[in-house]
Parts: sequence; structure tokens; C-alpha cells
Amino acid sequence: MRRALSLAAHGPAYGPNPRVGCVLLDSDGRTVAEGFHRGAGTPHAEAAALADARSRDIDLRGTTAVVTLEPCAHHGRTGPCADALIEAGIAVVHVAVPDPNPLATGGADRLQAAGIEVTTGLLADEGEDLLRPWLHAIRTGRPYVTLKLATSLDGRVAAADGTSRWITGPQARAHAHTIRAQVDAIAVGSGTALIDDPSLTARTADGGLFEHQPLRVVLGRRTVPDDARLRGPGGPLLHLPERDLDVVLRELGEREVRHVLVEGGPTLATALLAADAVDELHAYIAPVLLGAGATAVGDLGVTTIGEAARFATQDVTRLGDDVLLIARRAGLARASTDQPDAGRTGVDRPVPQQPSSSSTSTNQSHQKEI
Repeated sequence: MRRALSLAAHGPAYGPNPRVGCVLLDSDGRTVAEGFHRGAGTPHAEAAALADARSRDIDLRGTTAVVTLEPCAHHGRTGPCADALIEAGIAVVHVAVPDPNPLATGGADRLQAAGIEVTTGLLADEGEDLLRPWLHAIRTGRPYVTLKLATSLDGRVAAADGTSRWITGPQARAHAHTIRAQVDAIAVGSGTALIDDPSLTARTADGGLFEHQPLRVVLGRRTVPDDARLRGPGGPLLHLPERDLDVVLRELGEREVRHVLVEGGPTLATALLAADAVDELHAYIAPVLLGAGATAVGDLGVTTIGEAARFATQDVTRLGDDVLLIARRAGLARASTDQPDAGRTGVDRPVPQQPSSSSTSTNQSHQKEI
């Protein structure tokens, strides 16, 4: 299974389909074939492994398949993997993670009905970690939201005169572009689109464009100018004037956006955090002190430390003089009962200050919705 997970990681992190790896073993436990999914429209991992075996005239009757995700049972651009395994004469199938996609699930039942032994849950934690954004999107109907912040040590994103290039150094900026090349979409608020005129492209170290360019999303009612860099080379542009974050995230989910990277500005970051809609934080922190200027996040209505929005640190990496801290949602931390529905927070205006009685129950309700 660890080999299958390693193979799966070679597949693209972006796109509507999951990263999946498959290893086929003979009766002595030796690998006879393997494969992984290379992206939408290409053979699934099981089909790739079966093709690998056929190319070397290997008889697969009585062999074992080790797969990171439950084989699918539906007809899409390719046939059901469960049927392919049955036709090949596979005797045993070990699965890390069951498939939560209602359109594809049922493969394990189909295999068992054909007399194949199936076990599920082998290295399930590692499988869940590999598939985190995809699983989240399928289970909730909205994309996995990663919020990127690039700040000074004192949490500023710009100096008092509005200048912000560059707070972080070249290594941090280059790393941020590799992350852009791994997500389905990049989102900014309409205010940031107008003020900063970003291109929101994923660029290589030499200034070229990565092969994959994410969808560029602008949230808010202000129009993107005809001559904006967002209309230049790069991914498609999607302008969503809707202010309700719940509607926005579901719209992206319906467009098969599995992972969205939010790059600003402070208004959108604050709205998402207030709505408990951020799943992961990427905080690029530079050893710079500004003392004044715009902050990365606005007022969240937090009046006491017990109400703080908390995340769990996953990794800390040095990038030149800067540091990247990656943290994931640690659970809802708000602690009282009557905050208005954060899902109605506007995405192109400052978030109003909330009363000190910030609500855990309301935020939990919103999280269930999105």
C-alpha cells in the first residue's frame, strides 16, 4: 500500500479526479504490475496497472490488487475499474479509502458479489492525507479552501503608504507559484483585483507559465476592467458577483473545483475566517517589521483569547530568510451563542465588528451548510 500511495502522488494534485495508485501482486507477494491515474480522461490506476501487466503477458488470475481508493463502479470516460479487476481474475483487493463519491461508489460490493475478497482501511490515515482536498470537496460539496497570507513579523501586508512589493523574498514567492500550479482555482476579492491588478498565474522560476494554469476567480460586485491583467495569458477568468460565501463555495464545487487557493486581500481573508470556511493556512512570514499599514486579517469579533480561531500546525519550512507555516483547521473555537450567520458576510466590503458574545453554535451551523 505504501508503494501504491507513492505512485498515486505522481498524479496531478489538481483536477476533478482523485490521485490513485495501484499495485498488483502475485501469490508470493511480489509486484507484477503497477499504475497510477495521470489525470482526467486518462486510464484509472487499476486500468493502468492491468495494462502494464498485459504489456508483459502476465496472467493475473489469482493475483492481489492493492489500491489507494475503492475501485469505481460507474461508467465515465473510462469503464468501471471493479469490472476490469473482475474480468482480469483478481482474487483479493486491498483498499485504503472507500470512495465517498455517490457517482462512483459501490465497487467493493461489486467485487465481493463476484467472489473477490475485499478489505478496506489499510493505511487509511495516509490515504486520507493524500486525498484530503478531493475527499473534502466530495464529502461537503464545496472546495477545500487554502488561505495564503504573506506578512511581516507584525502581521502587516503593506506599509503605511500602501506599498507591499516585496515583503517576502524570492524563494517564498517561487514556492507560492508551485502551490498555484497544484490547485484548481485562485480567488481574490474584487477590491484586490482593482487595486493590485494581479495576473494570478502560476509561473516557473524563469518567468514562464506552468503547463497547468488554475481558474482565476474574482469575488465581489465590482467589475474586472477590460484591460486587467486577469484577462491576459493564464487560466480562465470567472467573476462571481455573489456576496454570500456559502453560495460562492457551492458554485465552485458545482464547477468541480476541488481546491481553491485564496490570495486576498484582507477583506476576503477576514470574511472566510469569520465564516469558519478556511481549511488550511499558508502563512509566509518575513523577518520584517513595519509597525503600521494594512493587516492581513481584519476584525473577527474576537474579544477574548478563548474565542480565537485556532489552527493546528502541520509543517514549518524555511524559504531563504522567510518562513512558511502550514496549519490546518483545528476545530471551531468560538464560544458563545448569538453571532449572526457568517455565511452572509460580504466578500467585497469590510467585515463589521461583532458583539463580544461570538457564537460557536452559529459557526457550526454554517460549517454544516458549506
